[in-house]
Order: sequence, then structure tokens, then C-alpha cells
Amino acid sequence: MSFPNPPAIPEELDKLMRRMRLPYMRKAAPDVLATARAQRWDPAEVLRLLIAEEVTGRDAATRRLRRHSANFPTGKTLGSWRAEDSTIPEPTQNSLVTLEWIGRAENLVIAGPSGTGKSHFTEGLAQAAIEKDLRVSWFTLETLSAAIGKSKVDGSTARTVARICRADLIVIDDIGLLPVGEDAAEAFYRIIDAAYERRSIAVTSNIHPSGFDTIMPKTLAGASTDRLMHHAHLVTTTGDSHRLAEALAGKGVVPLN
Repeated sequence: MSFPNPPAIPEELDKLMRRMRLPYMRKAAPDVLATARAQRWDPAEVLRLLIAEEVTGRDAATRRLRRHSANFPTGKTLGSWRAEDSTIPEPTQNSLVTLEWIGRAENLVIAGPSGTGKSHFTEGLAQAAIEKDLRVSWFTLETLSAAIGKSKVDGSTARTVARICRADLIVIDDIGLLPVGEDAAEAFYRIIDAAYERRSIAVTSNIHPSGFDTIMPKTLAGASTDRLMHHAHLVTTTGDSHRLAEALAGKGVVPLN
């Protein structure tokens, strides 16, 4: 069954909405106004619905833009994450999914072997953050090093670091797969230092952060790790609670439980 199209809104009203850049209100207006006439709605209700349509549309557009700008690697979300198959304890997963740690500018480090879901879970958390109207930036050490290195050419490193740190959550993925050179280690430190106690950093790694000095220059590794782990939640994808407790105790980190 097909329904007749609602009458178009008056031309003058259409022009005003275009001039005020209210595309979602303009799109919804014919249906809303037709229903309002038929059901004799209060004018305030009509106005409320039209403004709500504009707000909803703008919020959705902002999320799409932020998702595109985040540069996610795969587009995976928590909807495709199988919590029961992960070796991360379920209470820990549930705590992380609340995203309250981002509001407190705390960090997250997920360490474990390749293929154990570190990046998938982290990307799911980052996608959920965007749905809560937070800003996210996603990097590997290579892409982060390239971004910082490019800024050195024109002396805009400070501006580049500040721009990256405007994100509420900065993800640095897959540390530990390859040795890290001086430039990449410096880029890593710059972001960790600039975000310290102001923004959240999420790191996925094949090795425990205490081993970063085995793959990158020791001075930069030590400085980065100290700041990264100061307000951090460390979890592993092995499910070995005994080893995890030992690692946390050694770093003075309180896990999410």
C-alpha cells in the first residue's frame, strides 16, 4: 500500500530553512506539518519535533565525520565482538565498555600475542566512544611517526601534537611487532607526554610495556612507559590472572575488575 506524499512546505519557509542551514528540519517538515494539521497539534509540539529532527540529524552527521576522521583500520564494532570467546575476563570487558575511564583521562594497555583480539576489542571501544559523541584518533607507530615527522619539515610539530591530542581517545595499535626506530619512539613519547592526565591513550602490544625498552631506545621507552602506565588499566589476552596480578603489582597499576 502506498501513501500520498505530504504537501510541500511553503517556498518562503523552504528558503529560510536553506538559508539557516537546517537540512534535517527541512526534510522532516512536510511530514511533521501534515500530521500536525491533521491531528491539530499544539504549535510548541510541532516546533519541538522539528528541532529534534535537526539535532538528531546533526549528531548523526558529526558521528559519521568523526568515524571517518578517526581512520579506523577495519570498521569493527562491539556488535561483532564475541565476549565469551575472549581471554579478557568478562568483568574487565564490561568495565571497559562503560568508557568511564575515558572520562577520567585514564589509559588502557592491552598486551598479548597476535590474533587474540586486542585490536578488535580496542576498535570496538573506540567505535563506542564515537557513539557517545567523543573524538577518536587511531594510529600505528608507523602512521604516528609519519604524522609527527612530516610536521618537522615546516616546524609545526607542536601544532600537530596539539591537534592529535584534541581527541578524547588516542589509539596506538600493534606495538611490538617490529623494532622501533628513534623517530617512531620520539613520536610515541611526544603524544604520551602531551596527553598525560588530559586525554586517554589506548595501546595494543605484543609485549608487556616493561619490555618496550627491548624494541625502542631505552631512554624514550622508559619515559613513555612511566607516563603511559601512571594512570593505566593493563589487561592481557591470555587470561592468566596470576601473571597479570604479578605484572600489575610490579607496575603499581590497578586493574579493572
